[in-house]
Amino acid sequence: MSWIEIAILIVSGVLVGFINTLAGGGTVISFSVFMFGVGLPADIANGTNRIAVAIQNIVSVVSFRKQKILDFRKAITLAIPAVIGSVLGAKIAVDINEEAIRISIGIVMLIMLFFILYNPEKWLKGQPDILEKKISIKLWILFFIIGIYGGYVHVGVGYFLLSAIVLGAGYDVVKGNAIKSFIVLAYTPASLLVFMLEGKVNYQYGLVHSIGNVIGAYYASKYAVTWGAGFVRWVIVTVIIIFASDLLGIIDLKMLIGEFVK
Repeated sequence: MSWIEIAILIVSGVLVGFINTLAGGGTVISFSVFMFGVGLPADIANGTNRIAVAIQNIVSVVSFRKQKILDFRKAITLAIPAVIGSVLGAKIAVDINEEAIRISIGIVMLIMLFFILYNPEKWLKGQPDILEKKISIKLWILFFIIGIYGGYVHVGVGYFLLSAIVLGAGYDVVKGNAIKSFIVLAYTPASLLVFMLEGKVNYQYGLVHSIGNVIGAYYASKYAVTWGAGFVRWVIVTVIIIFASDLLGIIDLKMLIGEFVK
């Protein structure tokens, strides 16, 4: 591994860790760097990425926990179906039509963007009436489905989790981010194990990339509370627009990042 590759992996990791902790979608950068920057095949890039995701979320969860904004009990309840789903998603990853998934996710992202902009109060202040209710079977099933997708490719899963936590469980976006980080931390090792058993992980690249992820995750989890829900909401809006544009073919983010890191 050259010093240029090390620098690319660490610098991109900082950006990915920051974006993933505040919102989600940063994994598309990881994929681009692994595939176009250092030349990993797509399946190995998918597995290798899980190392950094797991480590960055350890940092995020610890930080959110210290700031006392993580509802640990509900986080565990919502994480259980996601973990189960992630194992299934990792096992069936090779059987899913990638192009169809990209288009459908792009459309969903735009729908989510509408709700974020249309009724921001739900994202900024949460919904106490929903928050006080017990986790329903429907919500449990929703997190199972999200877990399947997270196990499959992980890209953009933060948006689905955050939307379900905010709109379905009633948390504001800052507390929702804390629970999101916990859920991702819970299911990532399970899906990573599947890729490890299949020999689809490059440990060297994954661990170096994790260095940057940890730095980005630490500062994102710290400033998410300092800057407040309004700032986090606009980060989410910005990243959704970019990510959805890539998924719908308006821009080619992987190519742009690939050209940048060459």
